[in-house]
Amino acid sequence: MKRNGIQLVGFSLLALVLTVGLIFTLSRQNTKAKPASPTKPKPNLVAHEWGTFTSIAGRDGVAIDWRPLNGASDLPKFVYTEASKKGYRGTYGIQGKGEPVRVRMETPVIYFYTEKEMEISVDVDFPKGKVTEWYPQASVVNKAYAPNRHGQFHTGITWGTVKLLPDTKENFLREISYNHYYPARETDAVPIQVCNADKTKIEQEKFLFYRGVGNFDLPLTVKLSGGKVSLNNRGQAEIKNLIVFENRGGKIGFNFVSNLSHETTVDRPATNQTLDAVLLELERTLVAEGLYVKEAKAMIKSWRDSWFEEGLRVFYVLPRAKTDEILPLTIEPKPEEVVRVLVGRAEIITPEMEKDVKTQVGYLHSPSRQVREEAMKNLQKHGRFYEPILKSILQNETDAKVKAQIEKLLKAEA
Repeated sequence: MKRNGIQLVGFSLLALVLTVGLIFTLSRQNTKAKPASPTKPKPNLVAHEWGTFTSIAGRDGVAIDWRPLNGASDLPKFVYTEASKKGYRGTYGIQGKGEPVRVRMETPVIYFYTEKEMEISVDVDFPKGKVTEWYPQASVVNKAYAPNRHGQFHTGITWGTVKLLPDTKENFLREISYNHYYPARETDAVPIQVCNADKTKIEQEKFLFYRGVGNFDLPLTVKLSGGKVSLNNRGQAEIKNLIVFENRGGKIGFNFVSNLSHETTVDRPATNQTLDAVLLELERTLVAEGLYVKEAKAMIKSWRDSWFEEGLRVFYVLPRAKTDEILPLTIEPKPEEVVRVLVGRAEIITPEMEKDVKTQVGYLHSPSRQVREEAMKNLQKHGRFYEPILKSILQNETDAKVKAQIEKLLKAEA
């Protein structure tokens, strides 16, 4: 009996040892089968850019000449301009109204993301255009320069050495009055610092900002015929995410085209939608192209008043290869990720616009001074699109009196 008890205890101890060993073995096997996922290191440097190329479609759909800088500046006074090169408002061009060009490059901004303080160099070549506004101060603007160690000469803008300061408290210039320049700061990008060209002061900002004008071909032509809008992709790469938008008397409508390889025709939008709907679609498009959500929101907020004003226009994202062709960008050291989202904005002169302008031109012959002054105010409400509308009317106008009046107005704009 005693022997049996000893045997029973022995078997129990053996079973316990085997069980512990089995658990240990299975544990090691499970550990090998499911290794811990290594943490992916964050990129040392990321650069994101957004901006707009604005053009006006002629009757044949091709971009026509216009004067985008004919009027007061819409930027804060501290932004540098080609006219002044000091920091106060000015207009571009010898006569103060700007040279006729096909494209206005509006508000490209370049953001940077890094976890450590570092110095970089940033250069934007603009071979078929001229930089007209920028901030912070740049080392070279619109002159030939060798932007990097390769010694290749470019024209455009270079900021020289740019410091990225992720742990620095933001301290940016700001005027008392609101300006659509400021929403571009509402992102998680790191502050930057540039020592200006004459070494007199250090300037901080949330991004590198520049604008310009140029004469180059955009890939999309847009033509309105009756109630149809024809979209023609003349480039090699597919154009994605097109929005045909219209604000007619405060009523909103838009049609979405996901991609365009060659040519398609869509209906002129029915104005039965809401601005919130188009804002959501546009934000989705910008994020799909690679912008962070805050960047997409900042871009839309910056241009909300202008993009969605009265009129018919097409928004589309330029293929990356086209953006790099128009604006070659060099950043050293090279970022691990570079996203560039340049939105094409093609304005369409509608029959309604032409009718309204033609009516106001007729009132300029009124014997009443008050009527004439009111008509001129109504004409000027079309802003920078006023001159192109006059030119469009003139192409088919047969009334000699109206033609003479339009030619007089155009002469005053020249």
